[in-house]
Amino acid sequence: MRKHLCVMLLAATPLFAEPVTVQSGETPATLVELFTSEGCSSCPPADAWLSKLKSSPDLWQRIVPVAFHVDYWNYLGWADRFSTAANSSRQRRYAATWGTESVYTPGLVLNGREWRNWYQHDAIPESASAKVGRLAVTLHDAQADITFTRLGGPLPLVAECALLGANLESNVTHGENGGHKLRHDFTVLHFASAPLHRDGDRFTATIPLPIKTTDTSSAIAAWIAPGETQPPIQATGGWLQKP
Repeated sequence: MRKHLCVMLLAATPLFAEPVTVQSGETPATLVELFTSEGCSSCPPADAWLSKLKSSPDLWQRIVPVAFHVDYWNYLGWADRFSTAANSSRQRRYAATWGTESVYTPGLVLNGREWRNWYQHDAIPESASAKVGRLAVTLHDAQADITFTRLGGPLPLVAECALLGANLESNVTHGENGGHKLRHDFTVLHFASAPLHRDGDRFTATIPLPIKTTDTSSAIAAWIAPGETQPPIQATGGWLQKP
């Protein structure tokens, strides 16, 4: 299992006081991954585009958005406090899967595939309509219990889970965005993964998660895939504290 943790999670208030469950339908949701950076002048429009999904009626059931902040722009004079080397590595592994060595921001990944023309579209493309199975995530006692009832598809399976921050703000003083206040939603604050264990058509995993966060408008996102950076089979998420 691989995980990383932002320093902002070290001291704060409880994330949830009692078990919280989110679950998908049986048809696949679309996982939207934004690779972004506060050190990149081209990223604020993409961040704003992703933030608009907060008001989408399809949020969490048809669309599951997450934003991974990368660290390879930090050398320009502004260290993005949400960035991690692990996020940058994830994007590079995607690029290797697509047969390229280059990475860039803003970079959009739609269901494991590069999506270069996102800014030309008013709507996110529909996912396949065939039933794939229901994904449920229950948070309690500093962990996420993952259950996926499979209706067919590839094996083995991996569960990936992220705690997300919303309504986050940074007053940037240096670098390409110096003098601007940047706003972020669906920002990955903690990410972890684990293999799923099979019992017939039922697959389960338990992923440790931090129980405290400084953010007051957090969410959970989770998805199931045949392997890291592979197209997800199913995804789900939900607000833990409504923004």
